[in-house]
Amino acid sequence: MSDCPPNIPVALTIAGSDSSGGAGIQADLKTFTALGVYGASVLTALTAQNTRGVDAVHAVPPDFVTAQLNSVFSDLRVGAAKTGMLANAAIIHAVADAMERHPEVPLVCDPVMIATSGDVLLEPKAISALKERLIPRAALITPNIPEAARLLGADEAKDIAEMERQGKELLAHGCKAVLVKGGHGTGAMATDLLVYSGGVMPLEAPRIETPNTHGTGCTLSAAIAAYLAQGESLESAVRRAKHFVWQALEAGASLKVGGGSGPVDHLFAIKRQPRPA
Repeated sequence: MSDCPPNIPVALTIAGSDSSGGAGIQADLKTFTALGVYGASVLTALTAQNTRGVDAVHAVPPDFVTAQLNSVFSDLRVGAAKTGMLANAAIIHAVADAMERHPEVPLVCDPVMIATSGDVLLEPKAISALKERLIPRAALITPNIPEAARLLGADEAKDIAEMERQGKELLAHGCKAVLVKGGHGTGAMATDLLVYSGGVMPLEAPRIETPNTHGTGCTLSAAIAAYLAQGESLESAVRRAKHFVWQALEAGASLKVGGGSGPVDHLFAIKRQPRPA
């Protein structure tokens, strides 16, 4: 690692590529840029996908994932990292091994299992590796309601009380905090629950009716990592990240990108800046 401290916060995304640009590595780097953070990336998988679904997946060999991680950490002073699509158990072990060598770097683990389109992005037999190797290392995990249920082998939470109970069960797996995302729920308000040593913190926002939700989970976890890299507390990072995603959803509701579930507008803040005369 360079002895020279960076003059810009550095965040690292360890995730898959989305060829349509709305999720994965592409969404993460857009989010880092929008929030003023320098983004580094380690690719775990290539996907052939668009707004309608995933057509093909090519997992990166685990030793090459390790090589990428070693290259980044040997040169850049990473302030925070996040994981997204990890594809299989071998890649999870490679990532966990590398992160254990850098305990000073807070890790946001987004347990990406199923795409917005319903396509499977994590081999079912890899779930145990995720629970045993990566979740205990994480400063925060960010499962949505279906992902929380799958991690626990339980039914999906139907209300806030069940979300809280499942969040506490996941916390017992060794991570420092759990953000159970309520976007798959119903009602006028979208409620997420941050479950951590300080208790349970609900985060509410008006639900936005939009078909353009592709990449929201990636964007949220990337925004949290960006704020952590900037030195924000976990509570502040989560709160600010949720607001960022809400704004991106609102701004992206009118986007016409593809014929399926389109992306949020990651760059809304940049586009609102006045142009020089």
